[in-house]
Amino acid sequence: MHQTETTRGILLMLIAIATFTSMDALAKTMVADYPALQVVWARYTGQTVIVTLVFLPRLHQLLRTRHPGLQALRSLFQFGATAFFFLSLGHIGLAEATAITDLNPVLITLGAALFLGEKLGPRRLVGIGLSLVGAMIIIRPGLGVFQPAALLPLACACCYAAFALATRYVGRSEGSSTALLYSALFGTFATSVMMPGIWQPIASADLWKFLLIGALGSVAQFFLIRAFTVAEASAIAPFGYVGIIFATGWGVLLFDEWPDLWTVVGALVIVGAGLYVWHRETRDRPRHPRPE
Repeated sequence: MHQTETTRGILLMLIAIATFTSMDALAKTMVADYPALQVVWARYTGQTVIVTLVFLPRLHQLLRTRHPGLQALRSLFQFGATAFFFLSLGHIGLAEATAITDLNPVLITLGAALFLGEKLGPRRLVGIGLSLVGAMIIIRPGLGVFQPAALLPLACACCYAAFALATRYVGRSEGSSTALLYSALFGTFATSVMMPGIWQPIASADLWKFLLIGALGSVAQFFLIRAFTVAEASAIAPFGYVGIIFATGWGVLLFDEWPDLWTVVGALVIVGAGLYVWHRETRDRPRHPRPE
């Protein structure tokens, strides 16, 4: 893969992760007052409205897909990732939930090698390994983080990895806008069916939150799909760990969840691993695209 494609994929991934963690922080404030699935509904319904308005002139064209089953499965995985993560926010801290979820790059890298035929070289293994060490330093298994509720972000990690691999596969032949639209429609339909039984009236003071979460989800989802479309999944997967850094920052600013020394150490390991992967992936690469 061309150097510029890898660099572009990394930058798109970082933008997506920064936006997603902003959305997650907003979701954590919302699930304190509303059912988690109602917040998920707002996230997907907002995305559906935004995507429909933006792409209205060619909406019919975007609905055409050569992989309807895979698009549906990909959307299901994304919905599962969002639902499991939002459900976890009512039980554990934002940084903790993000750290557990960010085990997904290991799953993505292995899955990309097994199912997509991507190279699993020593540089990527080192980057993944170091990032995993950093994540383990932060969550410190056995010291209070791994409670039953921690299974929710773990399920999110599995769904996210499957979503990323499916997105990479579909992205080889179809545009990001089609994937964005199908994800929005699926999530909106799935949550709308559940709303009659759990709906809670929205306070006027909270309307802006319900509008903003849809916008943040749309922007983040678009950049994430683009990232996995232009670059190999295993090359950009380690940068998902940067979400721990962003989530820790939001925890401090909004919830007074200050990181301890080990969280800082783990964060530094993660940043170092990401920089290492970026440096190695963009150096000494062939300057012509290789056959996929």
